[in-house]
Amino acid sequence: MKIAVLPGDGIGPEIVAEAVKVLGVLGLDFDMQTAPVGGAAYEAAGHPLPESTLKLAMESDAVLFGAVGDWKYDTLDRPLRPEQAILGLRKHMGLFANFRPAICYKELTHASSLKPELVAGLDILIIRELTGDIYFGQPRGRRVATDGHFPGAEEAFDTMRYSKPEIERIAHVAFQAAQKRSKRVTSVDKANVLETFQFWKDVVTEVGKQYPDVQLDHMYVDNAAMQLVKEPKRFDVVVTGNMFGDILSDEASMLTGSIGMLPSASLNAKGQGLYEPSHGSAPDIAGKGIANPLATILSAAMMLRFSLNQEAAAQRIETAVQQVLAQGLRTPDIYSEGTTKVSTREMGDAVVQALA
Repeated sequence: MKIAVLPGDGIGPEIVAEAVKVLGVLGLDFDMQTAPVGGAAYEAAGHPLPESTLKLAMESDAVLFGAVGDWKYDTLDRPLRPEQAILGLRKHMGLFANFRPAICYKELTHASSLKPELVAGLDILIIRELTGDIYFGQPRGRRVATDGHFPGAEEAFDTMRYSKPEIERIAHVAFQAAQKRSKRVTSVDKANVLETFQFWKDVVTEVGKQYPDVQLDHMYVDNAAMQLVKEPKRFDVVVTGNMFGDILSDEASMLTGSIGMLPSASLNAKGQGLYEPSHGSAPDIAGKGIANPLATILSAAMMLRFSLNQEAAAQRIETAVQQVLAQGLRTPDIYSEGTTKVSTREMGDAVVQALA
């Protein structure tokens, strides 16, 4: 089982090191190869996604990814900024389906910003379309306006677009995921304003007819953002476009107590995937040993489940994480009075010990 390990920038190397440590005690045969990505790759090779790194990722069964980005690179031309690495990997690997589970462990109900009764037992799966929408739509750029309120002024523009096959394939993924859960799908759109998302709604409705056992409802994105805070347990599987999914999944992460608890998986049609924590590189705390590695460790569990066909090993990791939380061990982001504050490395060690 070949795994490309791409630690990246900021806290990426620290949290990935703990996930690699956890994978190393499972007794499975992994071929893990490490390569630079993001700002680290720019420093080493002059590009955030060098050809050698891309080649390793393409040839691997799965990619374990840390995080990219640092404020010191904000002045670079956009194609050279660290964030272009993750966009390039999604594009070249065809990673169109992003799974972001938001699970509130009972030990962390008081770490959530919401009342415990609203988040206790929370288990939402947000499925985000990852290769279309305004992030990749063409044309885009800057120009002098020829119309609008200020003709002759400088303006910037992006294009939101989706084709029918793009919507169909992510809809099938959502309905099939729902069949293994509570058989409910909420499709999030902005059909009342955007033609793109009226089309999205129509196509998802059409695909939904192929899954009569799954309940489908539609919700505008602004209402969905409100309902995630007001009544989060009303959701089961949420499917939406690239931009809305980016925003809603980060909102959902805070229901769980910390974005440091939120793993993610990005899959292509072959089951090859990129696995990363949903949080960013957090350069302000890099090197301090206070980052939460659990999202990365749980991402490694998702990697075992979805790309490497190792369900038993995935469950072992998830159980170990629950045991560690039950022991009262907490990194600073999830710490509360009465629990024990530990470092990034100590949290990883505790998961390893629980596995043993």
